[in-house]
Amino acid sequence: MSAELNTLHGAQAHGHGAHGHAHEDDHGAGHASFSGYMKGFILSVILTAIPFWLVMGGVIEDAQTTAVVIMAFAAVQIVVHMVYFLHMNLSSEGGWNMLSLTFTVIIVAITLAGSMWVMYHLNTNMMPVHDMSQLP
Repeated sequence: MSAELNTLHGAQAHGHGAHGHAHEDDHGAGHASFSGYMKGFILSVILTAIPFWLVMGGVIEDAQTTAVVIMAFAAVQIVVHMVYFLHMNLSSEGGWNMLSLTFTVIIVAITLAGSMWVMYHLNTNMMPVHDMSQLP
């Protein structure tokens, strides 16, 4: 019994599991292939061409709606780049990639929201009077 435990412990300690040798690069990340890069490239071109067409063709009359649609396409394109070019997924590097991405998104959102808030209040509270009749 003790010999079996030592053999089993020795196999696990040296990276040998029940299925043979462990691979060093087996972290769950996708491997690069030409077809994967081509799919990512084609999706990126489509996700760039559609917003360009929306703006240049004046397809949507409302500028704010157009901006929201373009931002949605940009968000989808970011995901396409992360999946097809950076090979990120939920299991790569034991989930640390997604954790760091989530942290980055939160920090960027806080920074952008705070910057917009500060600029709005500076504009509201510190802009000079534009109407010359109100000057002393």
